[in-house]
Amino acid sequence: MAKSEQRSVSVERHIAAPAEAIFAVLADASRHCEIDGSGRLVRATSSNTPLTLGSTFSMRVRLGVTYPTKNRVLEFEENRLIAWAHWQGQRWRYELEPSDDDGTLVRETFEWGTARWPRSIELVGAHKKNVPSMEVTLERLAAIVETPPAATPDTDADNAA
Repeated sequence: MAKSEQRSVSVERHIAAPAEAIFAVLADASRHCEIDGSGRLVRATSSNTPLTLGSTFSMRVRLGVTYPTKNRVLEFEENRLIAWAHWQGQRWRYELEPSDDDGTLVRETFEWGTARWPRSIELVGAHKKNVPSMEVTLERLAAIVETPPAATPDTDADNAA
């Protein structure tokens, strides 16, 4: 399928954290504003936490004006995959692939081919604007879940003065 016909864009990032820790943040709708790279999410107004297949959650979104949107989880595999869509149908998906170094490859996808009016998304250029926002989202997600390196313990020799 040609790229223009796919109607989806994805970004990936290796995050130095286990898939379980990353998934816990993604499955908690109250934390979506914390990781949102678009700056459009204002707050979660309702959610079933943790999210599971079929769960719904509502968000306040700012796009010129602030408005509510209700989302439903449409794809779910514990610690591996979660995806949701709102009434218009475009889908946000996170896929997690554990790596050998105890980290995780995280892929975020925005899919507008599932939208009721996919051409409207293309006309306003939302699909192109979402790529930089998704990169920031994964950066913020990494900052939350990555554990800083452990400090080396002081030795007696270091403490002697």
